[in-house]
Amino acid sequence: MSRRVVRQSKFRHVFGQAAKADQAYEDIRVSKVTWDSSFCAVNPKFLAIIVEAGGGGAFIVLPLAKTGRVDKNYPLVTGHTAPVLDIDWCPHNDNVIASASDDTTIMGDSSIRYFEITDEPPFVHYLNTFSSKEPQRGMGFMPKRGLDVSKCEIARFYKLHERKCEPIIMTVPRKSDLFQDDLYPDTPGPEPALEADEWLSGQDAEPVLISLRDGYVPPKHRELRVTKRNILDVRPPSGPRRSQSASDAPLSQHTLETLLEEIKALRERVQAQEQRITALENMLCELVDGTD
Repeated sequence: MSRRVVRQSKFRHVFGQAAKADQAYEDIRVSKVTWDSSFCAVNPKFLAIIVEAGGGGAFIVLPLAKTGRVDKNYPLVTGHTAPVLDIDWCPHNDNVIASASDDTTIMGDSSIRYFEITDEPPFVHYLNTFSSKEPQRGMGFMPKRGLDVSKCEIARFYKLHERKCEPIIMTVPRKSDLFQDDLYPDTPGPEPALEADEWLSGQDAEPVLISLRDGYVPPKHRELRVTKRNILDVRPPSGPRRSQSASDAPLSQHTLETLLEEIKALRERVQAQEQRITALENMLCELVDGTD
């Protein structure tokens, strides 16, 4: 008689929980336009929601801490002559948002299904489903750097109803209150790996990662630089192409690669020390529990 082998997973017991009523955003006239969009965008500082507005399109921007009922006279971001269909925050500057406007149709769901991705076949594994009675009009997804690592929060959604926005918190229960390294690998931070003109000239680089061990601390305000380019100019950009060898890259690129290698080596040393400290802390907890 064959025996079924249960696959080991650190996310097996993950569960979702709707935030309390006083942590939701009430009395928001969410847009009724049907479109393949989340209608909601969130970052560690602000929550943006596309709303109903006369004479064009608009969306509202709220500080994350401003929960509860939203004043009907709260200022909106306007300027579109047609309904706003999509919004998204700049990944490198939490104070910059972009919006788009057009027309089409879609038919929105009331469940959130979550999966785990592994390196072995079949690669994608179904875990569970968070269900609720009311379907969502849209959904915002908090970046990893905005999660509460002290509560083992691995994801946070901002579910849009017809007149409110409800946070849905996904956590993995852990008995220890220590930092859980396996749940929080280094994640992309707000600092860009390249400037726009560097990318257009053919350079490429991996995202700049940050550790969530001490929680996310916003960096100093960084000026967003925008370079205007003549769209009628079809000449290829100057500088090395991506197909060029490393020896043909400018000197600054070699310097950058050297620095990245040094940072990677330093990060590995720090992670090794962190694992050693975590192991010692666990041993200490076991000794303390054994003496009680």
